[in-house]
Amino acid sequence: MAMAATAGRASRGMTREEKKVIFASSLGTVFEWYDFYLYGALAAAIGSTFFNSYPEATRNIFTLLVFAAGFLVRPFGALVFGRIGDLVGRKYTFLVTILIMGLSTFLVGLLPGSASWGIAAPIILIALRMLQGLALGGEYGGAATYVAEHAPDDRRGFYTSWIQTTATLGLFLSLVVILIVQNSLSKEDFADWGWRIPFLLSAILLGISVWIRLSLAESPTFQRMKDEGKGSKAPLTEAFGQWKNAKIAILALLGLTAGQAVVWYNGQFYALFFLQNVLKVDGQSVNIMIAIALALGTIFFVVFGWLSDKIGRKPIIMAGLALAIVTTFPLFKALTWAANPALATAQQNTRATITAAPGDCKFQFNPTGTRKPLTSCDIATDFLAKSSVPYDIVTTAAAGTAASVKIGTETVTSYDAVAAADKATSSDAAFKKAINIALQGGGYPLKRAAAKVADQKLDAFVAANPELKLDAAAIRAGDKTTVAADQAVKDKLLTADEAAAGAPEITVYSVPGAGAFAMFADPAQVNWAKVIGILFILVLYVTMVYGPIAAILVEMFPTRIRYTGMSLPYHIGNGWFGGLLPATVFALSAYSGDIYYGLWYPVVIAAMSLVIGTIFVRDTLGTDLHAKT
Repeated sequence: MAMAATAGRASRGMTREEKKVIFASSLGTVFEWYDFYLYGALAAAIGSTFFNSYPEATRNIFTLLVFAAGFLVRPFGALVFGRIGDLVGRKYTFLVTILIMGLSTFLVGLLPGSASWGIAAPIILIALRMLQGLALGGEYGGAATYVAEHAPDDRRGFYTSWIQTTATLGLFLSLVVILIVQNSLSKEDFADWGWRIPFLLSAILLGISVWIRLSLAESPTFQRMKDEGKGSKAPLTEAFGQWKNAKIAILALLGLTAGQAVVWYNGQFYALFFLQNVLKVDGQSVNIMIAIALALGTIFFVVFGWLSDKIGRKPIIMAGLALAIVTTFPLFKALTWAANPALATAQQNTRATITAAPGDCKFQFNPTGTRKPLTSCDIATDFLAKSSVPYDIVTTAAAGTAASVKIGTETVTSYDAVAAADKATSSDAAFKKAINIALQGGGYPLKRAAAKVADQKLDAFVAANPELKLDAAAIRAGDKTTVAADQAVKDKLLTADEAAAGAPEITVYSVPGAGAFAMFADPAQVNWAKVIGILFILVLYVTMVYGPIAAILVEMFPTRIRYTGMSLPYHIGNGWFGGLLPATVFALSAYSGDIYYGLWYPVVIAAMSLVIGTIFVRDTLGTDLHAKT
């Protein structure tokens, strides 16, 4: 009856006040993704500023851990601010969350580094990230609830879908700000202090958000419930301690947000990671491709939000899940052929075989980046997986035997990091070089950078690289530069002892094609139209599952516990199921030796939500929020 009544009601345009409500509520999501991309894109500068006393690898680990901390606390923020929102009010709560979130982002730009404040600097950085994560846990639920409770029943999907579009706006905004600042400063100045500017500019977003939100009135639905004395006195207990409401939260998580999250992260963030880190397309091209796909696809958040007001929320979300399940593998395989056909051909023709002792190969789940491969098999699988090389594992080697890798006719023996602790660096370099030479011979698109070699090491360098057929005399007769001995030490051309034993100035030669190997995608072979087309399809799935999600979550819960009830499943779904996707996909791919195998994670989670959602989740189109207290 409610659905029929809603469908029969005449639609009207947005009022000025409703437009202001949507705009004010959406700015929080802009903040969320603006900061998300800023922190990821500027991680290297943040790491060198706040963890500069550690080696680069350790520094990167700590930077990732700080980033992860913001994700992990979001569900707790949902509990804290959801409770406040259901007790005190929507307007007050999401005014507080935007202030905490905005100030935390701004203060990262002001925070002195560890060179000035020592250990206090990274501790404060972690605290700011956790505060921001807590605030974000309450921000989305507040924004979605506030907009939904202002919207007419027959346009709620359309109104709330505007919140979803601002994720793209946040990504665009951060990208534009970073590019402008980078192009305005030298590389050194940007790394030293310029990276702070995008964080400081967030004060503009904060000021606009607070100014507009202060002028808003309380949600009419909440105000009516409060005036009637029907509000909840214990939202957490009522939402999750009573089975009738806890069941709704569980269904929202397992039947909706978990699947929505993996489709979203897979279609936008893992696709970017896959292109850049697996297919080896250069970062600038990847950013442009993703930006174009997002620009083309963003309007469909609103389209599917609008359509959900006509045919229902559930059919669109379930259709998006089903399409993603069926086409994820074909689309990512097509992406490989479109972005790096040379790599796709090599993968098809040349597969590695790892022969290891039983128990030497472990499952490499590494969500924080802190775990390093130690066994000879794990070292081999980690390197091959990161090099996008498919492989098979055969556990027939004798116990205590180091794993070996066969590529074509070449066999390379790995090493155990614990047993070779005193020479782990040299063992690692020798192993990776031998593997890369074998891969190059097997048709993989690898190139070598130029090598800078100090004169006193040139003869040894020529002897260590017989495959290059170098002539030391010819190199010495060619171009050379002179650098100070201390600079040669900084550039790792000499050790401190070697520099001290020689002249104050060192002759350095540049040897083309003799340096580090790198897998690459030939820019001339990247099919931009196909790549963008595939990315657009993935983004389209994102808009199907994400466009109507706010409306259905809001409509599932009664007004008295709505803020609390919808926020927790949303943030567990997106923060944990979605946030763990890159680490889980890589671990599964490394375990199987197949770059596509990890895609079973989003496919299985989406399938779980499709089954549970189809059977147990009721479509909420036509729900009267004013009556649902």
